[in-house]
Amino acid sequence: MRVWKQLLIGLGVIAAGVLLWGRFVPGANGMLEAAGLPEGLVAAIAPAGDGKAEGGKEGGGRRGFGGGPTLVATRPVAMAVVNDRLNAIGDGEAIRTVTVTPYSTGNLTEVLVESGERVEQGQVIARLDSDEQKIAADQARVARDSAEQKLKRIQNLRSSTSLADLQDAETVLKAAELALRNAELTLRRRDITAPYSGVVGIISVNPGDYVTTASAIARIDDRSEILVDYWVPERFATSVRVGSDLTATAVARPGETFTGKIQAVDNRIEQESRTLRVRARISNPEDVLRAGMSFQVNMRFEGDFYPSVDPLAIQWSADGSYIWKLKGDTVERVPVHIVQRNPDKVLVKAALAEGDAVVTEGVQTLRPGGAVRTAEEKTPAVTEGS
Repeated sequence: MRVWKQLLIGLGVIAAGVLLWGRFVPGANGMLEAAGLPEGLVAAIAPAGDGKAEGGKEGGGRRGFGGGPTLVATRPVAMAVVNDRLNAIGDGEAIRTVTVTPYSTGNLTEVLVESGERVEQGQVIARLDSDEQKIAADQARVARDSAEQKLKRIQNLRSSTSLADLQDAETVLKAAELALRNAELTLRRRDITAPYSGVVGIISVNPGDYVTTASAIARIDDRSEILVDYWVPERFATSVRVGSDLTATAVARPGETFTGKIQAVDNRIEQESRTLRVRARISNPEDVLRAGMSFQVNMRFEGDFYPSVDPLAIQWSADGSYIWKLKGDTVERVPVHIVQRNPDKVLVKAALAEGDAVVTEGVQTLRPGGAVRTAEEKTPAVTEGS
């Protein structure tokens, strides 16, 4: 057999194979279109079915081997909310805390409180030796009394004294009063007092110790309220506001929930962690919380609503993700942008409404406008003898 005959036979076999492939392989039409072949050639190789579907309905898509609409399973679209709650871990601090130090140097003569004791504002917690200051205060008091008596004598003898002597006596009295006030202030500052009410921490000094203005006598915490600092993701930056309500659970006290409000929000996002620092204020009337505790903070927001579809409905192509939406007896392709993927549902941004039916099974042979029949529809009974 000549070579040109062999070539003709081979081309004929190939052409027959392509035609058979185009008519019987599901999705051949779409593959040829994606390959860029002209519509006329695609229609000749793999023509789309244009006859009547089962039941007399028009079908624009390729039909299965039985000539009817494609059998598919569908699930309805639901609406779900994201970014509606926030869980964060934070560290607690007393609303006020201070390390008490002396105003002056000296030897401690008394420590009047114990570790863990509650003190009131102005209560004396320790004393320094004050003999020298007491003497100085007594001397200033004597000087003040002497100046006061001298002024009274001059006032009684005003007819025989000059105005200058009277003014000098008044000036001396004022100076003596100021000196007395200064001496009494110095004496009072030998007592170390609590600046506000709170609980005393561990005391590390003892009577007889020599202390300076840098020595820590005691640390006092006001635990009537606890401040909790925590960090929230950047996407919540515009949602958290001063005064917003929150709940918190102390890791050390599981099962107990405490309520509070946001006291402060930082003015910038941390670039390294992309988080925003927030400070909450939690009431502690029963004094069960301590500074330094770890807290789990929970907040609720309005959130953002998105369509929720079954994970099996998500398909992929060169243009991105999409789903098949049921439209009457046909399907249409709807592009989607995935917002959040969960094991049982996928939240998407797409032109979908709640209750829309999307295809989850039988997607392999679908094309835009193709006729479909859902698995829920009953197959027509075959009349006996037909």
